[in-house]
Amino acid sequence: MPYIDPPLNTRQAAQVLGLKPGTLEIWRVRGDGPVFLKIGRAVRYRREDLERYLDGQARRSTSDRG
Repeated sequence: MPYIDPPLNTRQAAQVLGLKPGTLEIWRVRGDGPVFLKIGRAVRYRREDLERYLDGQARRSTSDRG
């Protein structure tokens, strides 16, 4: 049986991204940031979604909008 990485809570996801948890909370309201899961009332993030989000933020110059 394959191992499934448990999803991260907001605090843990923010730590992985080097952000404050409040930043992720604001992004969720605005529809920005990495995709997340809603499990009941709990918000969770999969590591692969955080990695995908970071990959999408890569830029070659400060004027590159992506």
